[in-house]
Amino acid sequence: RGQIENIMGACYGPSRRTSLSIGPAGARMERQPKASAQEVKTRKTMLNLDDQGGKIMAEYIWLGGSLWDVRSKCRTLDFTVEAGTEDLKKLPEWNYDGSSTEQAPGHNSEVIIQPRRIYRDPFRRGNNVIIICDAYDNKGQPLPTNHRARCAEIMEKYKDHSPWFGLEQEYTMFHDKPFQKKPLGFPVGGYAGPQGPYYCGVGTGTVVGRELVEAHYRSCLYAGVKISGINAEVMPSQWEFQVGPCEGMQMGDDLWFARYLLYRCSEFYNINVNFNPKPMKGNWNGAGCHANFSTKETRAEGGLEVIEKMMKKLESKHKEHIKEYGEGNEQRLTGKHETASMDKFSFGVADRGASIRIPTTTKANGCGYFEDRRPAANCCPYKVTALLVETCLAEEAKE
Repeated sequence: RGQIENIMGACYGPSRRTSLSIGPAGARMERQPKASAQEVKTRKTMLNLDDQGGKIMAEYIWLGGSLWDVRSKCRTLDFTVEAGTEDLKKLPEWNYDGSSTEQAPGHNSEVIIQPRRIYRDPFRRGNNVIIICDAYDNKGQPLPTNHRARCAEIMEKYKDHSPWFGLEQEYTMFHDKPFQKKPLGFPVGGYAGPQGPYYCGVGTGTVVGRELVEAHYRSCLYAGVKISGINAEVMPSQWEFQVGPCEGMQMGDDLWFARYLLYRCSEFYNINVNFNPKPMKGNWNGAGCHANFSTKETRAEGGLEVIEKMMKKLESKHKEHIKEYGEGNEQRLTGKHETASMDKFSFGVADRGASIRIPTTTKANGCGYFEDRRPAANCCPYKVTALLVETCLAEEAKE
C-alpha cells in the first residue's frame, strides 16, 4: 500500500514487516500485526505537521568509535540553511558524550562536532536538513577515528589535479530475527539456489528487497547525494548502489551519507543492512566497494600512459592499501568470485579478476579512468580516496 510513498512522506504507516523477503528457496518473513486504522491516521497526522513555527530541524550525524558506529542527534534552529552555499558557516558546532561512543574517557568526555556538509532531509522534508559532521577533542585536534580531517588535507594538497571518484557500494540484506542469521531469501536451515540468475535480475523468486532499494534511491536523490545508479548483485539479497562522479571531499561525504540513509530506510522494513565483505561462507560472492578514479591528467590526451605509471606506484604500495581497504577483506580477496588475490597486485584491461581494471573505453580512447577493485564493502571512503590520491599523485605534488 505504498510504503515508499509513506517513507518519503515522513509517515511510518502500519507497523509491519516487508513481504518482499521471498527468495528462490521460498523463504518468507513473518508479518507483525497491522496497526488499526485509527493508529495509522494518528501517525500520519502527527508526522505530517507542516507548521514548525518558523523553526527547522537539523539532524547532526557523525561516526562513533568503531567507525561503522553511525550516530546522530537533532537540534532546533531558528533560521534556514541551504545545501551547497555559504550557509554552512552559519551552523553552530555541537558536542556529545564521547564516553558513550568509546571515543573519550568519562572524566573528559566532551567531543566537539563540526558541520561539514548540508543535505536536504528526505524524511522530515520541508526546510529541514541533515548535516555531516566530523569529531574533535576539546583542544581542537581530530579524534583518531576522524579520517575525514586527514582526507581533507590530502584533497587540498592535490586539488589542482581535479581528482574524480565513483564508488560502487555493495551490501547484503539480512533478516532481523536472531534465529535467522542469513540473508533474505535463504530459508531457515537451508540455502537459496546457486548464483546465476540474481545479478541484475527481476521478478519474484529472483530478487528480494527491491522496495527498500527504491526507497533508498529516492531518498538519496531528494537529499542531494550524487547517486548514479543501482543494481541487484550476484548473491541473492545483495545489492549495489553507485555514487559519483564526485570531486575531492564530496566523494567520502556523499558515500557516508548514502550509507546513513540506507540505515534509516531499513528501519521502516525491519531489515538488517550488512556491509561484511564476505557475508556468507562458501561459493557465494563477497561484497566490495570498487573505487573508480581519474585526474585531469588521465582524462586528457595521453592519459593512458599516466594511468600505466600510476599502476607502478599502486603496486609499490599494495600492502599499505590492502591494510586500509576494510576489515575481513582477506576472506573476499581470494582470487575467486571476481576478485584478485590480496597477496599479489595485478591490473588488466576489462579484467574483473585483477586488482585494478582498466575499462575497454579507457584503452580505446587512450585516456579516462581506472577501477580499483580491492576495497571491501566496509571500507572507509575517506581512507580509500585519500590513499588513491596520495599514492598516484605524490611525485607531482607542488612545493
